[in-house]
Amino acid sequence: MFYFTKTPFWLRKLYPSCLWNYPLVPGEKKIFLSFDDGPHPQATPFVLDQLKKYNARASFFCIGKNVVEETAIYKRILMEGHRVGNHTYNHLNGWKTDNKIYFENIEKARTLIDSDLFRPPYGRVTAFQIRNLKEKLKYKIVMWDVLSGDFDPAVSGEAAAERVIRKSRSGSIVVFHDSTKAYQVLLVALPMVLAYFSGQGYSFETIK
Repeated sequence: MFYFTKTPFWLRKLYPSCLWNYPLVPGEKKIFLSFDDGPHPQATPFVLDQLKKYNARASFFCIGKNVVEETAIYKRILMEGHRVGNHTYNHLNGWKTDNKIYFENIEKARTLIDSDLFRPPYGRVTAFQIRNLKEKLKYKIVMWDVLSGDFDPAVSGEAAAERVIRKSRSGSIVVFHDSTKAYQVLLVALPMVLAYFSGQGYSFETIK
C-alpha cells in the first residue's frame, strides 16, 4: 500500500488553495490532530476520552451517514469543544464520482454537519471540485501534513505513533481515523502521540 507519510512539497503545490499545515511561528508549539470517517461507536469515544486526559482539542471530519447512526457521539464531539468538518455523506472518491452526485452528497452531509471545513475522502478531489467547493459552497478544504497510516494493516500502533512523532512539527495537521479499520492501531498510537507531544510542551488545537 503506497502513500506519503509526510506530504511532499510538490503535492502541496498542485493544490495551493487547500490547507495543508500552518506556518511555523517562532516559539509556538501546536499540533492539529484530525480524525476521519467517524463517528464510530467504539473508536470515537476512545479518542474523546484520550483527548480529555490531555486537555487536547481536535477536528473530526465526519461522514454524514455515520452522524445519523451515532448522533449522541457526534453531539459529544461538539459539547467537548472539538471542531467538525464535512467528509461527504457516503465517503465518496472525488476522482471516481460524477460531479453532480458528488456535490449532492456533500450537501446532504451539510444538512447534518454545520461546518465550513471540508476534507475530501482519500484526499482525492479535482480542480473543478475544489473551485466549486470554495467559491460556491464556501468551504475551506483541509488536507494534511502527516498521515499516521493507521488504516494500513501492515502498520502497528507503535509504528504509526513513531511516524507521527518523527514527521510532525509545530503547525502540522495530522490525520488519524476513528474507524473500525484503524481502531486497533489507534488504541496504541494515539496515547503515545499525546503523551510525547504533551511532554515536549505542545498543545493540541482545532483547525481554525
